[in-house]
Amino acid sequence: MPLAAAGQSLDGDTHALARQLLQRAPDQTAEVSPGVVVPLWRGSDGRMLALKADQRASGDAAQRGRDPLSFSVVDATGMVSTGLQYGVDPHLQLHADVGQRNWLSQPLTVYSGDVGATYNAGRYSMGLSVSATDTPHPPALPRVLPGAAPGVGGLPDFDGSTHLNAQGRVALDAKSGIDLGASVGRIKLLPGNLLGVGSLDQKALSFGVDRGPLSGAIVGRTLRPSIPGALNADRHWNSIDLGVTVRLPWQGELSIGAQNLWSSGGPINTPVGPEPDQSRTPYVQYHQDL
Repeated sequence: MPLAAAGQSLDGDTHALARQLLQRAPDQTAEVSPGVVVPLWRGSDGRMLALKADQRASGDAAQRGRDPLSFSVVDATGMVSTGLQYGVDPHLQLHADVGQRNWLSQPLTVYSGDVGATYNAGRYSMGLSVSATDTPHPPALPRVLPGAAPGVGGLPDFDGSTHLNAQGRVALDAKSGIDLGASVGRIKLLPGNLLGVGSLDQKALSFGVDRGPLSGAIVGRTLRPSIPGALNADRHWNSIDLGVTVRLPWQGELSIGAQNLWSSGGPINTPVGPEPDQSRTPYVQYHQDL
């Protein structure tokens, strides 16, 4: 079988050419672990419109620090999201995302949307966003065990939510940083719920630290009825979650933590268990990307 080969010599400094090629931004795709960003349009002034797809495990410590809601880790399949990113300039970025979260043992699906902006000044970054969640109303099924944690915030009558979120990050170096987060919002409950209120106000604060493949986050939340004078309006419920995640070399994640590591407020006792459910729930979760 005949073989053919061709070669070409380059004039000038080949090392300078190599450095130029290595510094050039990719024109097709850029992987942003653990998601992928695909540029759809790029302007000559640096503006860019991109499509982003992402998938995260339910126990991921960094993701739990960013979530305004407390989702049950047990039997959760994780979060799948997609959206658009628009780079206004090298520092300011706008985004619009939609997502879906499911559970294996419950007929529950939560759909979410998030719109916001992030300003990145290099070592420091900050962002603001408005997020909303909604869930279809499956047939009501009794809990198998009293106090078994429902899917969202310990509330079996969860209907949806709206939150205003703020995030900030300080990069200590190229491999480590500190994350701060805060959110305020309202959780809607289904009519006829056992708490006797239509909605709950929620406030949350989060603090996270990461170093290379290791990340950890602590999240504090408080809930209280939205309408003064309503049944149980003088009650409030507080909780703290703690989690640690290690990203493994073979694209796996190991998460260890506890939901409601500390709680206060005295949930209301009902025939099917306390509501909201503040049972301490330790977890160990392994997630593998295929």
